[in-house]
Amino acid sequence: METPPSSPPLWDATFAPPAIPRFLGLDHGARRIGVAISDELGLTAQPLLTIVHSNARNDLRSLGRLLRRYACAGIVIGWPIHLSGDRSPRAIAAEKFADSLRAEFNLPVHLWDERMSTAEAHRHLDVVGRGARDRKDVIDQIAAVLILQSWLDAKRQSNSQ
Repeated sequence: METPPSSPPLWDATFAPPAIPRFLGLDHGARRIGVAISDELGLTAQPLLTIVHSNARNDLRSLGRLLRRYACAGIVIGWPIHLSGDRSPRAIAAEKFADSLRAEFNLPVHLWDERMSTAEAHRHLDVVGRGARDRKDVIDQIAAVLILQSWLDAKRQSNSQ
């Protein structure tokens, strides 16, 4: 008995759509670093965690684990300049932190204007009824999401023009 010719598979396992690089978003504060991650499609940012500063080495080690785990292609860090456009002391600290991230991980690090991101994060938490007591745990993550989402939207907008 002859076997019928095999038909081509419906899905070629060797084909893989091009991977869209993921980015880590950071809200770098004096005591904590809020962390967000872009999704696999590069469309949205989701909160990931908050790193409580211990020392620079441990902060970099924690971020390195996240960069490897999510195979990130780059980092977006909030740049808290004044409304006038002048650099604030926190903006200078963010620039120094960005330099240490570039040196440590050899990845692109994008400084992104984060003016009003923390105030906007508080507004989001007001809307969902999150009380003042438990905001500390998530406020930096929400700010990181807003920073990263703004960057993703701007990147998508510039690519579509």
